[in-house]
Amino acid sequence: MHVAALNPAARAVVLGAGPAGAAVARELARLGYAVQVVSDWRRFDAVEGLSARVIEGLRHAGLHRAASSVAGPCTRTTLWNGVLQTLNAEFLADRRVFDAALRDDLRQAGVDVIEANVRNIQTSPAGHDLVIETADGPLSLRADFLVEARGRFAPLLRDATRGPQTLSLLNVWQGERGAAASAIESLQDGWAWMARLPDGRCYWQMTLDVASAELPQRDELLAFCARMRHAPLASDFFAHDADTDVRLHARSSTATLCGRTGAHNWLRVGDAAMAVDPLSGNGIFQSLSSALQAPAVIHTLLSCPERASLALRFHQQRIEQLFVRFARTGRDFYALEQRWSARSFWESRRLWPDDAPLQVNADFNQLNIERAPVIDGNLIAEADVVVSPDQPLGVWHLEGVPLAPIVEALRKQPAEQVLRALDADQARLVRHWLDAHGYSQTHA
Repeated sequence: MHVAALNPAARAVVLGAGPAGAAVARELARLGYAVQVVSDWRRFDAVEGLSARVIEGLRHAGLHRAASSVAGPCTRTTLWNGVLQTLNAEFLADRRVFDAALRDDLRQAGVDVIEANVRNIQTSPAGHDLVIETADGPLSLRADFLVEARGRFAPLLRDATRGPQTLSLLNVWQGERGAAASAIESLQDGWAWMARLPDGRCYWQMTLDVASAELPQRDELLAFCARMRHAPLASDFFAHDADTDVRLHARSSTATLCGRTGAHNWLRVGDAAMAVDPLSGNGIFQSLSSALQAPAVIHTLLSCPERASLALRFHQQRIEQLFVRFARTGRDFYALEQRWSARSFWESRRLWPDDAPLQVNADFNQLNIERAPVIDGNLIAEADVVVSPDQPLGVWHLEGVPLAPIVEALRKQPAEQVLRALDADQARLVRHWLDAHGYSQTHA
C-alpha cells in the first residue's frame, strides 16, 4: 500500500546506491517523497560474503533482485587458532553484479538513479545544493534532505571514534572454473579471507595493522601478498589456480563511528555512519540494520519537526549501540586466536573496544521502565520501554503487546493473573521473553 508523505514537496537526495542507500531510497519513495540517488560505479572488482540473515534483510527491504544475484550457499572453511573447520555456509556477492541489481531494484521502485561523482555540496538550513559530474557533464541538484550513504568513501567527520588502524590488501586474479567457496585463516600479523566464484575469479584479502605491520613500498606490495598467500589454508584453497596477472587494491578497513549522525535536514546511514571491522562478517547486515530505521527518522524530521530531537536521538543511539555490539563481537573472535596473542595486531584487537561482556546474564530484577524513542508506524514517537543490561535501548512491545505494563504488574501479581488478559499465543510469547530475562514466580 502506498503511504503518502505528509510533506510531498520535499525532495530527498541519497548519496550512494549500496545496500544502505538503496534501502533508504526505496522506502522514502514508498512514503511518497521524490527521491534521487547519486552513485558512481565501484572502481575495483570485489566479492563479499553474506549470511542468510543478510539475504532475508535485503528481501525485507524490497531489494529482491540484489538478494537473488548472489551465489550460494557456498562452503566456508576456517583455520583459526590452529583448528580447521567447515562452518555454516555463506553466500557470495560479486559486487559489480550485486550493485547493478541494487540499481535495478531502485528503478523498479520509481527511484531516479544518476550515475555520477559528487563534486561539491553547499549546505544551509534551507537545504542542499549539489554539483555532480555525469558522463554528459556537470549537473546541479537541489535537495531538501540529504542522505549520506557512500560507505567508507564518505567524508569523515572530526568527531569520529576509530578502532585500531587497519588496512586490507585485496588480490584478484583469474583461476579455473569451479564451485563457489570461501575461507578464512588467521596469520601471525593479521588474517586473510578468500573466495572463488564459479567463473574462476579468485579473491584473497589480507587484513593487517597499519602501525605494526612491516609493509614494503607500494611497488613491492604484490610480492609481499604473494608470500603471504603461501599460508596453509590459502595454499590449499588456491592449489589449482595459477595466480598470474594479479591485481591489487588497498583500502582502509578501520572500524569507525561518527559522533554525529544527523541533523534536521541530513542523515548518515550504513558505513557512512559506522563501519565495523570486516572480521565481524556483518558489514552489509549492519548497514541494513541502520538503514531500515532511517526512513522513519527522516519522515519524522520532515513531517513532524517538533520531534526532531527525539528522532535524531533515536538514530544516534541505535547507531552507537550497533557499533559497540559489532565491535565486541569482533573482539571476542580475535581473542579466540591464542597462538600470537602477544603480537601487536592481536593484542590491540582482543582488548578493543572494552572488556564488557557481549552477553549479560538475565536478571528480572535489573529490568527498568523508561521513556524512550521508538518506531511507531512510519514515525518516531516516545513510549515506555523495558530496559535491560543486554537491551539498553529498551523493548517497547512483542508482536503488538506492550511490555512495560506487564513488567510493572509482575512486580505485584503472579504471572498467571497478569497474562490472563492475553490470548494464548500472546501469553506464550510474553512468557518466553520473561523466562529469557530471568523471571520466576518468586519475583511476584
